[in-house]
Formats: sequence, C-alpha cells, structure tokens
Amino acid sequence: MITAIVLVRAATDSIPETAQAIADIPGVAEVYSCAGDVDLVAVVRVGEHEELARLIPGSISKVPGVLDTDTHIAFRAYSKRDTDAAFDIGVDEG
Repeated sequence: MITAIVLVRAATDSIPETAQAIADIPGVAEVYSCAGDVDLVAVVRVGEHEELARLIPGSISKVPGVLDTDTHIAFRAYSKRDTDAAFDIGVDEG
C-alpha cells in the first residue's frame, strides 16, 4: 500500500465543499482542514504508483476550488504504539 500526503491550497470560500469532494474520490482515505500554509491535507492510499499519477493530477487537482497541490509520498509509518513496542524489546517486566 502506498500512502501519499497531498497538501492542498483551496479557494477560501469553498473549503468545506472542496474537502468533501476530495474525500469522495476513491483512494482518498481522509481529508483534514487545517491552519497554516495550506488549507487541506488529504491522505491518499493506493496500491500502485500509477494510481497516484492518475488520481492526483486527474482527480484531486480538478476538483472545483483546488488552486494547487503538493504531494509527499510516505516511506514508513510510525505510531506511538510502534515506538513503545520498539523500546520494550528485551525488557522483562517482573
């Protein structure tokens, strides 16, 4: 599974509608509105890189209200549970 984080600049007056339209695209797992340099962050999960090449410029970028996108492909996921487990290896509690 390939995960990409897509940073989206959107027209201010249509952020909720733009976010929902992006969320409705197959392959988009989550969309967050946020403060800062971008308006929306979309988490995309697909099986192949070719799907990203089709999905982002062919679907997300064409949603009304999307002004610009910047895509970052994730190499590895980390979570607090994973980090805690890594430090627990070899530790006997007793």
